[in-house]
Amino acid sequence: QVRLAESGGGLVQAGDSLRLSCTLSGRSFSDYAMGWFRQAPGKEREFVASISRSRGITYYRDSVKGRFTISRDNAKNTAYLQMNSLKPEDTAIYYCAAADTLVSKLAAGYDYWGQGTQVTVSS
Repeated sequence: QVRLAESGGGLVQAGDSLRLSCTLSGRSFSDYAMGWFRQAPGKEREFVASISRSRGITYYRDSVKGRFTISRDNAKNTAYLQMNSLKPEDTAIYYCAAADTLVSKLAAGYDYWGQGTQVTVSS
């Protein structure tokens, strides 16, 4: 049984940085592509970033390009989302997800999800 646990969320001011972590347990981490999604109050869940199993392919939504960086450490079974220059519109619950197939921008492409971590950016 795959389990994902996110951490690193919090309350920050606009312009600050946060690093989210997502640790996978139960299976081999290197077998999964990883993604980050977010959901703001009253809005649908949206894609943020994803990374392939080998770290060779990454995708980002346009609004976070140049500010967010997705990475992974297969030795630590952990994926990261480094978020810089945070804006109030980045406020959301952030979810990590694991896909046992190809890296994807679509939520439907992911097989396992974490419980989420709250990120709040004040202006």
